[in-house]
Amino acid sequence: MTRHDQINEERLEEAMDWFLRLNEPSRAKGDEEAFAAWMNRSAENRDAWTKACRTWEVMGETVPVLDRGHVRGGQTERRRPQAGNERHPGRRWSARGRIAIGIAALAACLVAVIAAPTFLTRIEADYTTATAEIRRITLADGSTVDLGAASAIAVNFSTGSRQVRLLSGEAYFDVRPDTARPFIVRTGELDVTVVGTAFDVNVTPEIETVQLAHGIVSLSKVASGDTLRMIAGDTVTLDRTSGRLSRATVEIDTIASWRDRKLFVQDVPISTVIAELQRYHPSWITMASVELGDRRITGLYDLADPDRALEALVSPYGGKVHHVSPYLRVLTLF
Repeated sequence: MTRHDQINEERLEEAMDWFLRLNEPSRAKGDEEAFAAWMNRSAENRDAWTKACRTWEVMGETVPVLDRGHVRGGQTERRRPQAGNERHPGRRWSARGRIAIGIAALAACLVAVIAAPTFLTRIEADYTTATAEIRRITLADGSTVDLGAASAIAVNFSTGSRQVRLLSGEAYFDVRPDTARPFIVRTGELDVTVVGTAFDVNVTPEIETVQLAHGIVSLSKVASGDTLRMIAGDTVTLDRTSGRLSRATVEIDTIASWRDRKLFVQDVPISTVIAELQRYHPSWITMASVELGDRRITGLYDLADPDRALEALVSPYGGKVHHVSPYLRVLTLF
């Protein structure tokens, strides 16, 4: 971080602190005058205040209404309280307490949305990994599976077949040849059938991707039965919304780079990369800008330092990563 960036970050922290102080129901006498003096001190302070307000608005917090005037661009402006923003006289929580409760409520909502399907997935799964965990599994036939972070598989081997379901996340398969028992990997939308080869399969809410490192595989869509043949270096992506399959080629040595804690992406939306980084980041990541999420990116990112990866991901477009709490990162275009 440069000295300039450090100063900007310090100003943003000051602005965040002012936001909290001015939201106190019984703020100290003179706070508004001190805030006005801070705002009038520099354009950088005013810019930091704007960013702070936008960041907290993402969290659903109301921008503080000042009794004696609202400072904007170095001037004070009279403002009337907005309907519905009055504080209930019986509430004694501080602004910090309300926001802490808000973050806790957000976390509870995320648990409700995410934990339930994760719990069901773990019931079905034979092997799972946690956030940032990578695990190598040797199957009964001698094939190996490198299971990516926050991923799960279910295994079903029988006399005539070898089947693995990728329930969530990503996995790299190195399959031991057995012509009598084809090896089939199933996702929600695709079947990948091989005899002996190495390939990567990745599932997100938006897409499913198969990349072939060596050998030949047959890939088919479950819904339509459409089949295509892949060769080494092929990458096939299914858009889960449209059902469209697209094919491209990649450098073979970049396939499953996540096994070395590196993430290589080629011409994909930032939102897709965020879904990948989420598996390696202990905090919840959210974007305040759809425009930012739609920007396309090619690059190599360090999964061992996901915060640094987030910065490298959005900074080329002027994006910022706001550390709202130890449990939340908000990505913005400001």
